[in-house]
Amino acid sequence: MATHLSPGPPPELEIRARQLFEHVYIEEDPTIKEELIALVPSSRSIRHYFQNLFPFVDWLPRYNIHWLLGDALAGLTVGLVVVPQAMAYAILARLSPEHGLYTSFSGAAIYWMFGTSKDIVIGTTAIGSLLVGSIVTRIEEHRPKEFDPAEIATTVSLLAGFILLFIGFARLGWIVDFIPYISISAFITAAAITIISTQFSVLMGIKNINTREAPYLVILNTIKGLPDARLDAAIGLSSLVLLVITRECCGRMEKRYAAHARLWGIISSMRFAITIILFTLVGWLVSRSREDPEPAFRLVGKIESGFRKAGVPSINSDLACLIVGDLPAMIIILVIEHIAIAKSFGKQFGYRIVPSQEILAQGAANVLGPFVGGYVCTGSFGASAVLSKAGSRTPFSVFFSAVILIIVLYALTGLLYYIPMASLAALIIHATINLISSPPTLYKYWRSSPLELVTWVTGLAIAIFDSLEMSIYITIGLTLALLLIRISRGSGSFLGQARAQTVTSAADSRSSPCIPVSDVKNVFLPLTNRHGFQPTIHIASPYPGVVVYRFRHPFNYLNQAQQIDRITEHILAHTSSAKEEGPDVKPSDLLWVDRGTAPISEKRRLWGMGTEPAIEDSLASKPLLRSLVLDFSAVSSLDITSLQGLQDLRHILDRHAGSHVVGWYFSNVQSRWTRRTLALAGFGIPSASEINALKQLYTVARQAEVATGSAHVDDGLQQVLEGQPLFDVTRSRFHADLETAVHVAVMDAKLKDQEG
Repeated sequence: MATHLSPGPPPELEIRARQLFEHVYIEEDPTIKEELIALVPSSRSIRHYFQNLFPFVDWLPRYNIHWLLGDALAGLTVGLVVVPQAMAYAILARLSPEHGLYTSFSGAAIYWMFGTSKDIVIGTTAIGSLLVGSIVTRIEEHRPKEFDPAEIATTVSLLAGFILLFIGFARLGWIVDFIPYISISAFITAAAITIISTQFSVLMGIKNINTREAPYLVILNTIKGLPDARLDAAIGLSSLVLLVITRECCGRMEKRYAAHARLWGIISSMRFAITIILFTLVGWLVSRSREDPEPAFRLVGKIESGFRKAGVPSINSDLACLIVGDLPAMIIILVIEHIAIAKSFGKQFGYRIVPSQEILAQGAANVLGPFVGGYVCTGSFGASAVLSKAGSRTPFSVFFSAVILIIVLYALTGLLYYIPMASLAALIIHATINLISSPPTLYKYWRSSPLELVTWVTGLAIAIFDSLEMSIYITIGLTLALLLIRISRGSGSFLGQARAQTVTSAADSRSSPCIPVSDVKNVFLPLTNRHGFQPTIHIASPYPGVVVYRFRHPFNYLNQAQQIDRITEHILAHTSSAKEEGPDVKPSDLLWVDRGTAPISEKRRLWGMGTEPAIEDSLASKPLLRSLVLDFSAVSSLDITSLQGLQDLRHILDRHAGSHVVGWYFSNVQSRWTRRTLALAGFGIPSASEINALKQLYTVARQAEVATGSAHVDDGLQQVLEGQPLFDVTRSRFHADLETAVHVAVMDAKLKDQEG
């Protein structure tokens, strides 16, 4: 059935309103031109846009010595933490350790220019490095010896950086909200398990383990290789034990000595640097006293000093084509990880971060990184926590960590030679194991949304037995499918009303237990599925023949058929047809499926009910349908399919009501476009017969609330209220709230009953 457009409101509506009010309001419908004009940026918005691209312009002129001291201390502290982490994570990316230092330097050097958080450190991360490593592995397997791992990593960084820059410049940070949290949670847990499985063999010194296989195979092969563990196991396990003991001891000292909690927090954060320094010394002592040129355990080895890999990177088109398929998962993880950390610290310290600007900062860091030999970088939770605890005052604090990285690259690379690989593996495992979702967290998922826990388990299984990239794609797909199912199966509630008021306990509860603090008013509650409130409360229909329906979900093409069917079934089951009282209706006049429009005697015969008085009373007690009230508080827009569904419903109800006119009333229609769409289809506007037969009621702002002028009414005219109408007087079936809509519907129903 085609969508029919209404010719517009009858002119009598405006004429009658002008007889009552000096000033009437006729709503001007929105237009496409109006919406397009709103999209054109003004000179002020353009100026504001460019000012926001560089947030430091706002706070740098106010920079002072107190901020400088706090930033310097925090930046230098986090620099000592970043060095071992950067080297360790570079190994995850299948690169030499210095690439991790280059990456952390690029993030620290540029973030302060674009970032909006004082607590974020952009650098290497376990998850990002693992993804880069998986891309390097895949390309090396398909195109062996054609591309260098560093070339692959820098190309990934450049491509991801350009995409992030576009998202940031276009201010598309809101797309982050499309990524479901449960997918990210499953991915992070799976990635943590993958990282631990690949590093455990390094920790134990087990050789010939192919860490490029699926995680479950890596775990099985590592277990089989445990008898072949070497001296590396002693170094690795000792490093891991030292890290755990330091963390636990500092955590207890923080609680015991709350006055010095910040100091103990910083010491706990420095455990990575302390462990690496200690076991670097062990590696140097063992290597110096050893006559055999073969080291007793694996060492990092020679690291080039300075920025030897600096230069203008180039993008190989063939390589870019091989990488493109991996970019969506990479960008999703980079953005989600960074924004989650930034928002967390922003809430903790009471400042607001701008997601689009943070993504822009990420993009700039990922584009700059390849120029100095770096690879993909994003916000690091561990390093950011250290920066925050150390007392950073502005985004400039991370710049001081770049100074530490420069010193290390130019003066300390000789010492880095003796770092045991097992110690770096211990550092990675220790930092990563906390990323695994705990059983209490999974139990919370189960209590909150069991189906989403199933999605989480599915994503974890796919990651362990197949790949991380496939895991995130499938979990996002499952979550979106679940969302669509929920929307498509979402229904509303038929409402009744109860009388209620707000009371409070008295100071002396013995004399007066409760004191009313509000007037008694109508509250609207579901007639069925009465969960969440007292089941013994009497809830009744507002008036016989008046049906109230609230959309609990957006009303769109996905769920309109189900909701329209539900409304139809309810009304046909609880109201009588106008033809039921007609003596001229014969069974042969009915449709073969139509049981609702036959006389009561015919119904008894057709349904085999007999002639019991109770059945006759039940059939006869159903009221005629007078009004349908729709609460649109959850509806922000209306598509053509939904509008057609409402028109089909109107046709069914008109046929059901016969010669009686069914009144349609709407409440909480907030969108101008929705009101326009409904009005074009004839909703919200009284019919010509209703205008003459029924009273028109207007919602009026009292004189004190009128912003401009006064609503003077001539003495010779009927005065409804002092003031001016709030809404379009030609669309009097649209009401500001549900109570008003129901009140008007009941009044009209009573008038119809009086007229018979």
